[in-house]
Amino acid sequence: MSASIGYFVTGTDTEIGKTLVTCTLLHALAQAGVRAAGMKPVAAGAELRDGAWHNEDVDLLVAAAPIVLPTDLTTPYLLRDAAAPHIAAAQEGVNIDLARIMDCYARVAAAADAVVVEGVGGFRVPLSRTHDTADLAQQLGLPVVLVVGMRLGCINHALLTADAIAARGLTLAGWVANVVDPGMRYGVDNVVALTERLDAPMLGTIPRLPSADPVLAAPHLDFSSLPGWPRPVSH
Repeated sequence: MSASIGYFVTGTDTEIGKTLVTCTLLHALAQAGVRAAGMKPVAAGAELRDGAWHNEDVDLLVAAAPIVLPTDLTTPYLLRDAAAPHIAAAQEGVNIDLARIMDCYARVAAAADAVVVEGVGGFRVPLSRTHDTADLAQQLGLPVVLVVGMRLGCINHALLTADAIAARGLTLAGWVANVVDPGMRYGVDNVVALTERLDAPMLGTIPRLPSADPVLAAPHLDFSSLPGWPRPVSH
């Protein structure tokens, strides 16, 4: 039996809140009583702590997920250097194999009722000489949640990413505006422009928070329009 709910979280760039949105999705699924697992198949940037390699984003997903699975399944490629994945992998003599990621996903999906997969960087980040994260998203075939980092240039980045998602035959299931530049001028106008141009529901706007905490972000987001989202049980 495989997971009945799945989403792929991507973004307009790196460091724009993909992990926060992924963790908030996992938190919301947990609140709905769904046994959800998080995956970050490729993570670049790790440090050795207590005899094991840790990545901050991976650790946050583990903390947010209702069920915890072995890291070698949820993050089959944990790279040490905080660089572009194909460069970090080459430095370690590692080949990022999509078939291995897909096998790990199948095993995670068999153990959970929902899987939320976080990409790395933006939607077209190279993973090897022949594949990028768009290829991974296409093979997974999951509905895509786009995180738009609200800063100057975000409209262009968001529309180009939406085009790239559509070009892979994937469904843009929803998008999130995440305020990464609190000093951004005309932020509301930018959100309006994106709402008018993106053919997907807006799931909410995350303001600048005191910490990247999914409990703090959750009240600002509404995932109920996502495909397969669990409906409240009526009594």
